[in-house]
Amino acid sequence: MAALMDAHRVSISRGSKLLVAVILLLSVVAEAVDMSNFKKCEHSGFCRRNRRIEPGNSPYAVDLNSARLENGVLNINVLNTRTGILLKLELYALQNHMVRMKINEVSPLKPRYEVPDVLVEDPPVGSWQLGEKTDNTLQGTSSGDTSFILTAQPFRLDILYGGQLVTRVNSRGLMNFEHLRTKKIVPPPPEENGEEQKENGEEGEEKEAEKEAEPEPEEKEDGMWEETFKTHHDSKPNGPSAVAMDFTFPGFEYVYGIPEHADTLALKTTKSAEPYRLYNLDVFEYELDSRMALYGSVPLMMAHNADRTVGLFWLNAAETWIDITSNTADKSVFGRMMDYVKSSQEIPEMNTHWISESGIIDVFFLMGPKPSDVFSQYASLTGYPIMPPLFSIGYHQCRWNYNDEDDVKTVDEKFDEHDIPYDVIWLDIEHTNGKRYMTWDKHKFPNPIAMQDNIASKGRKMVTIVDPHIKQDTGFHLYQEGKDGDYFIRNKDNNEFQGWCWPGSSSYPDFTREDVRAWWASKMSPELYEGSTLNLYTWNDMNEPSVFNGPEVTMHKDAKHAGGWEHRDVHNLYGLYVHRATAEGQIARSDGRERPFVLSRAFFAGTQRYGAVWTGDNAADWAHLKASLPMCLSVSIAGIPFVGADVGGFFKNPDTELITRWYQVGAYQPFFRAHAHLDTKRREPWLYPEENMAVMRTAIRNRYALLPYWYTLFFEASQTGVPPMRPMWVEYPTDTKTFPMEEQYMIGSALLVRPVTDAGATSVSVYLPGQNSRWYRMDTFEKFTGPSHLSVAVALTTIPVYQRGGSIIPTKERVRRCSSLGIGDPYTLKVALDAQGSATGRLYADDGHTFNFQEGQYLYREFEFKDNKLSSKNLAPDGVYRTTSWLERVIVLGLAESPNHVSLVSQGDTQSLEFGFSDHRFLSIRKPAVNIGEDWEITLS
Repeated sequence: MAALMDAHRVSISRGSKLLVAVILLLSVVAEAVDMSNFKKCEHSGFCRRNRRIEPGNSPYAVDLNSARLENGVLNINVLNTRTGILLKLELYALQNHMVRMKINEVSPLKPRYEVPDVLVEDPPVGSWQLGEKTDNTLQGTSSGDTSFILTAQPFRLDILYGGQLVTRVNSRGLMNFEHLRTKKIVPPPPEENGEEQKENGEEGEEKEAEKEAEPEPEEKEDGMWEETFKTHHDSKPNGPSAVAMDFTFPGFEYVYGIPEHADTLALKTTKSAEPYRLYNLDVFEYELDSRMALYGSVPLMMAHNADRTVGLFWLNAAETWIDITSNTADKSVFGRMMDYVKSSQEIPEMNTHWISESGIIDVFFLMGPKPSDVFSQYASLTGYPIMPPLFSIGYHQCRWNYNDEDDVKTVDEKFDEHDIPYDVIWLDIEHTNGKRYMTWDKHKFPNPIAMQDNIASKGRKMVTIVDPHIKQDTGFHLYQEGKDGDYFIRNKDNNEFQGWCWPGSSSYPDFTREDVRAWWASKMSPELYEGSTLNLYTWNDMNEPSVFNGPEVTMHKDAKHAGGWEHRDVHNLYGLYVHRATAEGQIARSDGRERPFVLSRAFFAGTQRYGAVWTGDNAADWAHLKASLPMCLSVSIAGIPFVGADVGGFFKNPDTELITRWYQVGAYQPFFRAHAHLDTKRREPWLYPEENMAVMRTAIRNRYALLPYWYTLFFEASQTGVPPMRPMWVEYPTDTKTFPMEEQYMIGSALLVRPVTDAGATSVSVYLPGQNSRWYRMDTFEKFTGPSHLSVAVALTTIPVYQRGGSIIPTKERVRRCSSLGIGDPYTLKVALDAQGSATGRLYADDGHTFNFQEGQYLYREFEFKDNKLSSKNLAPDGVYRTTSWLERVIVLGLAESPNHVSLVSQGDTQSLEFGFSDHRFLSIRKPAVNIGEDWEITLS
């Protein structure tokens, strides 16, 4: 939910608190985002200053004589020749084909913020071997096929991988490192005395002295030491502290990532436009086709071409702006670099300019060279995604708000009445006692444990919202404990920070503190969260943090956190810390046995370790449906694979066609939840005409049939970092046609999904990539050959989904109320043959909810069809998981003719199997009845 009123419309006096709270909660949301409430680059002094820097005139120079290797790390001094400020540069050759560069002041006035808790460990370091050195250059190589050339004046760093130049650092001369300083007080000029004339020499000396006393030119600029946006004043006690650097990707025409933005998947040039902004904000019904900041920030960018993929991770949690330009670089400007790159007269390149308000320069270069390598490299730094519980990848039913226990009971029963599976029902803020989180409105929810037990008796779960703002009420235990423990963030005057949110006047725990996170985590236990059970999970909303009466609907930058750090230093980390504390609390409440499920709106690098996110407060219109595709794809490739968009749109009322189509789309996104605003009409599937409800039901059932495939993909993501939902170019990295694509995408390597996202559409275009490839329509089994462009007719019941030839997908076809009731159900294998008559696929299974898989209690199988034989083998010999699930059916697509005989070999026994061959040339093998966890072989002859 977004802030409904901005600060300048809210009068906050002690006598009007109740009135304000009522207004805030009951305001009618009738208009889209008010852009005047949010900054553009011109409103942020540090962005203005750095964006005005002209390229080609860098003042930074490297002292090559200071170069030294310490434990394999290159340490070298960098001098700002204009200010005389000395910086230190550390260059690390990391293992797994990565490079890290850190730049900080040698002698800062006070420590500068370095982001903690995002890296899972100090990355393993290799070593450089220094090579040729000239008067102006230094070369080095590592054992991992990575090398660099460092140019002294002006400072420039060229990074090569496999002899190919992949990234240039400061080649445009846009580096800027605003050193910490004390504010200069310039005395006013003395009054002129016309009666006394000074001698020429004396007058000249005074003028020279005045000149020397003047501050540096930028000192005079507004926004250096204080700044005002609308009615909000930023005291900036540390003065200017921005850091900036340009990075160029030669040979690349496409860059991706840096979510979250309601924009295209392939990032656009920002020349003559706003830069991309990373600053977690509560944005009401956000605009599309926009680079403005939204709820989450991941400063990870990927550059891709037909030869390689590389990544850049800018580890900084402060407000950040990123400019992107694209041009063609003439080969001649590269000088000796051209010894390392392909022969070409002109080389395309993507130029990027990163600007952060505070901190240090700490950047990682991920060398790839494949997309999967970059995913793995990034995950090795910030953590592999958590393995979600099975129920959480099913369907979730939510709205603001289900009114009371009877309402919950009725909705739950209606799903069963209409044979629609679902796994989780959600309660928004109205379930609480006056927006006091981790409490219940006893009039509406007098028996919350019985309510949860009733839901759980059917195998289902419940989620309640728990936001980080705490109502300032000494009678509220959570607030009083936080106050007694001094757990809350303080304002610039060192008093408890007070902001307005749903409860009215609120305090905000300082989640950057480990003890505060531990306190919060303890509150997740049923003993302390009264009315909760182990079947209750959590939704962290408003954790950017949202402050209704704050600048840009968030916290003042000069608020104080532990250690004396300003909020400006840690802002984008806040939501991550809330998410972490909540997830750790869920784990602790079961003594580490049960996996958590926590949905967070705000996110940062590392969020993938704790749970799911969604795209925030979207709207019920076709443009927002379409935008959900690139938004989810961008978040996915930035390391957070468990992402979705509110089905139906949060704001406004979707028409029947729109919500029907939205269910079809949501069923093929990682996180699948319907959600709606308080003021919208009820929109559960059975409230629509029968024909539309049937389509929604089919979409949900299709999701459940594919849960074995989804669950396998989530497991593999937890091991490799490769997300389940992938841009086309991830699977087809050499096909340039896929590079800008966002209207279709892949689920794993096997399924191509082309949603219908336009009103009244009767056809959609589909591109089937791959030389000499085979593709099969999932609903009809019709075969197509690629590469090819198709115009596909679509009815309201149609969403084009294709299985790639060469893949095997595990499914469960029996309809159950929820995922847990199907845990022992039999499997169907869908075998789609490629042009060579072969296919492979994998299946992962465990108990679906505990961490026992970490102790080896799981199965991981590979299925292979080759030479008319389908076999199953164990990919995890050390894994032990006993399952009763058996193989019920095998469908083979792409056979030229029917076999005469089908036989099964299992545990030394051979038996004949029943089969049928259809006119559409697919083979159906009925009831092999072999345990899915065993080795076996099915032969066609």
